[in-house]
Amino acid sequence: MLLKDTFRSALRGVTVNANRSMLTMLGIIIGVGSVVLMSSVGQSMQGVILGQISSLGPKSMVIFPGQQEGGPNSVSTGHDSFTFEDLRELEQLKTITDIAPVIFITGTVSYGHEEGSPQVFGVRANFFRNQNIVAKTGRLIESDDNDGAKAVAVLAPDAVQKFFGSIDPLGKRIKIGDRHYTIIGTTKALGSQFFQNADNRIYVPFNVARDVTGQKFLNYATMQATESFDLAFDDVKTLLRRRHGIDNPTDDQKKDDFVVRSSAQAGQILGSVSLGLTLFITTIAAISLLVGGIGIMNIMLVSVTERTGEIGLRKALGARRIDILLQFLVESVLLTLIGGIIGIVGGVFIAFLIAGIAKYFLATYLFAVSFQSIVASFLMAALTGIIFGISPARHAAMLHPIEALRYE
Repeated sequence: MLLKDTFRSALRGVTVNANRSMLTMLGIIIGVGSVVLMSSVGQSMQGVILGQISSLGPKSMVIFPGQQEGGPNSVSTGHDSFTFEDLRELEQLKTITDIAPVIFITGTVSYGHEEGSPQVFGVRANFFRNQNIVAKTGRLIESDDNDGAKAVAVLAPDAVQKFFGSIDPLGKRIKIGDRHYTIIGTTKALGSQFFQNADNRIYVPFNVARDVTGQKFLNYATMQATESFDLAFDDVKTLLRRRHGIDNPTDDQKKDDFVVRSSAQAGQILGSVSLGLTLFITTIAAISLLVGGIGIMNIMLVSVTERTGEIGLRKALGARRIDILLQFLVESVLLTLIGGIIGIVGGVFIAFLIAGIAKYFLATYLFAVSFQSIVASFLMAALTGIIFGISPARHAAMLHPIEALRYE
């Protein structure tokens, strides 16, 4: 029997009962679709996290007060475990440089009839270097602005769009709380940092923020390790523990009243997340494909029973066992491959929809599809059809022609 005829017979067997075939393929569709969807989401999230890491710089470190970091964009309600005295001591360390403290200013921001609540950061000039923030128009805050406590402000893109739209904001005066600030510059888009929108910010001089808030503590600080991260971490932790009277020889973070993070640690977290996601995807795919494979084997056995007379007639006309086996095996593989194709298309489509929604919350989230996961899913679907189709196909091939012709 020609392979073309075998394929044609198998295709007719799959399409003769389309509804049953579709229900049979459901497990394969779910399994393959899950693999493609989760791999797409995982790859997109890797891009988000890697983008945030790269924006912080390869030697960046951050200190947060308290036992949990709120993220640079989170407005803290206040925590006095990171003081100006701590800052002065840290500035004496040789293993870190470019320490950039940050104070948040709370309150309504307005310009004319427009009001909003962007994050307002009091920063020094080196903050922009640490975060790789560059000016789009005008200039950034400089040391003279900070030393003179000048009422000036720099706006990130989303804040510009909110208050000024297409109008050039340079030279305009914006009200933050009870004070007015002259806009001296705008920044280029940065995207997300610590899963927060870094483009919805306003920057003012650090000393101005300190005077306005009256704070005796810092909301957080960024810095750069001069050489070894490990040495810098040890020095920072040792200094802060000594100043705060914390006895923590086992390096238990729960005992500290501060948190130190780095871009290197973020990379390690990304690796852990990727591993967990891979295991999760594998588990979902294995369960779904197992269920789908059992369903296909069951339906193929039913099909063999229903078509026993046909099998007997074909054998009586000269069909060999290998011909019968190949026909039913090809039917099984066709079911899984068609289900796999539907699952791939469905997974890609849902991933695209998720990317469109996530874009509103994570500016750097981009739609991504792993070609390797698509190929792997397709091969897994084919392998499932072969493994679970062998038994029904063999059962059909072993039927005796006389007994098959007598079957009713």
